[in-house]
Amino acid sequence: MTISEELRAQILRYHHVEQWPIGTISRQLSVHHTTVKRVLAETGIPKKKILVQGSIIEPFIPFILEKLEQYPKLTAKRLYNMVKERGYPGGDDHFRHLISLYRQRPPAEAFLRLTTLPGEQAQVDWGSFGTITIGKAKRSLVAFVMILSYSRRIYLQFYLNQRMENFLRGHEGAFLAFNGLPRVLLYDNLRSAVLERQGSIIRFNPSLLSFAAHYRFEPRPVAVARGNEKGRVERAIRFIRDNFFAARTYNDIDDLNAQAKIWCETVAMDKPCPEDKTKTVREVFIQEQPRLLALPDNPYSCNEIETVSVGKTPYIRFDLNDYSVPHTEVQKRLTVNATLDKVMILDGQKIVAIHQRSYDNRSYALTSALKV
Repeated sequence: MTISEELRAQILRYHHVEQWPIGTISRQLSVHHTTVKRVLAETGIPKKKILVQGSIIEPFIPFILEKLEQYPKLTAKRLYNMVKERGYPGGDDHFRHLISLYRQRPPAEAFLRLTTLPGEQAQVDWGSFGTITIGKAKRSLVAFVMILSYSRRIYLQFYLNQRMENFLRGHEGAFLAFNGLPRVLLYDNLRSAVLERQGSIIRFNPSLLSFAAHYRFEPRPVAVARGNEKGRVERAIRFIRDNFFAARTYNDIDDLNAQAKIWCETVAMDKPCPEDKTKTVREVFIQEQPRLLALPDNPYSCNEIETVSVGKTPYIRFDLNDYSVPHTEVQKRLTVNATLDKVMILDGQKIVAIHQRSYDNRSYALTSALKV
């Protein structure tokens, strides 16, 4: 680019007399900064050398890399304290930024889209849905959810806690609704399913193992931090929250479960199947159902069994409520055998009282015992 002698003179004057830097001259005269540098170079002014100043962290880099190799999960805060003790003069905010440049990142892991054969697998999980008030008692409201991995048929049942008995009751309800069961049930490391896990060594809940032996299915926990293995049941719970539970009114848990059953048999069954959107879940389930395992002839007992003590007054305490027993049973240890509807109290093999089960929280006893 050729410039006029007048513009050249202005560049030289601003630089020598006014001591303007190149950037200021370029902006004021509306010329490119390379033009200003060329004019100054042509008049014998050497290019200014840029001195590269080393970062204050450079002397500490070998120490930092060594520690990150030994302890990959070491936090930036702890590393900062360690180098600070060794003379690092900088602040912790800038140090965190620098450490992010040196910390090795784990390679991104690809998750495969998992497919299953019909009748092969279902996924199980609990979902929390807040609380429900029953008389004076405020109880948890939880949903047991099972979804068949192939057809995506959903079973939904609400309970007032996550006790093992309710966990097994949920299974039985799903098996009856499906008129069969899959060969493998997948769990998200639930306490109801897995008591302890050390790497690949898994200790299952013995109650679940006994239940699985009765129905002949394989309980299988998902691998840790493998969201793709349990995604079907997690998406099912989100679908339940958004499509069924949101803004729903109900009188009590029985009414809620009645509505849930209708929803599972209509809305959830008539939506497109994610694996084949040309078919509904209902149509795919009809294909899958014959592949399910047959139900055994005898059901599994999911009753709650608990040993209780009778004091000087003829009452026992069970699940927040007092239930009456005959006065001849005072100062004894009895056994409670409870279903969702009834509480049966036994002295050995002898039934001493049967009550309608209450989910309230009463300070006085229930005296209206049913006839034994």
